[in-house]
Amino acid sequence: MPEENPFETLQIACDTRGVATLTLDRAIKHNALNAQMIAELRRAAQQLGNDATVRVVVLASAGKSFCAGGDLEWMREQANHDRATKIAESTQLAHMLHDLDSLPKPLLARVQGAAYGGGLGLMSVSDVVVASESAQFALTETRLGLIPATIGPYVVRRLGEGNTRRVFMNGRIFSARDAVGLGLVARAVPEDALDQAVEDEVAPFLACAPGAVAAAKALALHLARNPGVDQRTYTAERLADRWETDEAQAGIAAFFARRKPPWSAD
Repeated sequence: MPEENPFETLQIACDTRGVATLTLDRAIKHNALNAQMIAELRRAAQQLGNDATVRVVVLASAGKSFCAGGDLEWMREQANHDRATKIAESTQLAHMLHDLDSLPKPLLARVQGAAYGGGLGLMSVSDVVVASESAQFALTETRLGLIPATIGPYVVRRLGEGNTRRVFMNGRIFSARDAVGLGLVARAVPEDALDQAVEDEVAPFLACAPGAVAAAKALALHLARNPGVDQRTYTAERLADRWETDEAQAGIAAFFARRKPPWSAD
């Protein structure tokens, strides 16, 4: 019998290579984020992060839209709560974004249709974003009298201050071509080429040592988020750490023996 899905708003499937697809599964609501999906994304991030058989995670979505942002019913509920509850709910969203951002596996977003508000937050915590040429994007919070606060740190880091200020406040819809120019999307392709484009981005990771990939991602986050700090000692220590791993020993030995390392995809 197939295993029962422990989630109601998500689906997770993993292939034999260790490529896990994490699918937002509220198509009828355009995969808008509500309290349940936020909580389940946190659980999914922990599950995937702790699973040694998972090497790459693809964040996808069911239906026509990638993610329409925050569920309007959920937002209306927050408006009726007291301040402490509002902050608690917002904090859960912030924690979820942090969990995905710090996932010790490459996170690739496969984007089609609409990606608004929190959808851009999910894209901004992904390592690589591939989108359909027909996809549309917007930070729509200000149209509702709100601001893109919890997703803000990730959007600003992804786009840079100048590009962020072009789209952060005006709620305008912009194209996949614009998203590439802003640095939000790595590649925009025809919809029928989207799966292949994702596969093209996944494949190189499978030729790399999983532990080294995780360490390289952690290093990138550390260096980017500690500007102005002399990193010579830190980086020297991290390289020494890797030299001492079984992965490095196996990789170097395989290179000189002209054979594939044990983690290399066939």
